[in-house]
Amino acid sequence: MAYAEDLAERIRVQFRSRDVAWDEKRMMGGLCFMVDDKMCVGVSEDRLMVRLDPADYETALERPGAEPMDFTGRPMKGFVWVFEEGISTEASLGGWLAEALAFNPRAKSSKKKKRQ
Repeated sequence: MAYAEDLAERIRVQFRSRDVAWDEKRMMGGLCFMVDDKMCVGVSEDRLMVRLDPADYETALERPGAEPMDFTGRPMKGFVWVFEEGISTEASLGGWLAEALAFNPRAKSSKKKKRQ
């Protein structure tokens, strides 16, 4: 199982209810939700990936179900995993999505590198 389709659908429902325009891209073994061509949230296995303001990173880790996102052997500041206990209700999922969407306008877009 690359990602939990039920969690992805919950995100889609919440984005629709907030009138958010997004694109979906398969990446990093899961599904990423792109807002304004920037990574916003994602689903990998049964966990939510949240991109948030790096200044809020430490506080976010104190919330239920949140853990550092670590792909390379060291945590990526500004990205957290949120496990089931932190997204079990629509309100808790919505809180994480609201935080990611609030940061999105300030997030840097990673430009595609041109091939030579």
